[in-house]
Amino acid sequence: MVRTQVQFTEVQYRQLKGWAARLGVSLSEVVRRCVDERLSAEKAISGRKVMIREAVAVLGKYEDPEGLSSVALDHDRHLSEAYRR
Repeated sequence: MVRTQVQFTEVQYRQLKGWAARLGVSLSEVVRRCVDERLSAEKAISGRKVMIREAVAVLGKYEDPEGLSSVALDHDRHLSEAYRR
């Protein structure tokens, strides 16, 4: 573990201490949990951005050799036909 100092507002401190007491853990532990949760959320957002960027990169890259179709307009009919196969 690395030791550090952090300053909280009075309200933040009271809320964190109350949360720690309810959970039966130290103030340090609730702060670590908050940090872990935020870092995990950031990682998930970052991963999602990469997936979106990769998906956007292939948009319009490939063409149907049979030319344009009416899938966008008639998607229900096309889906129904595909399930019957």
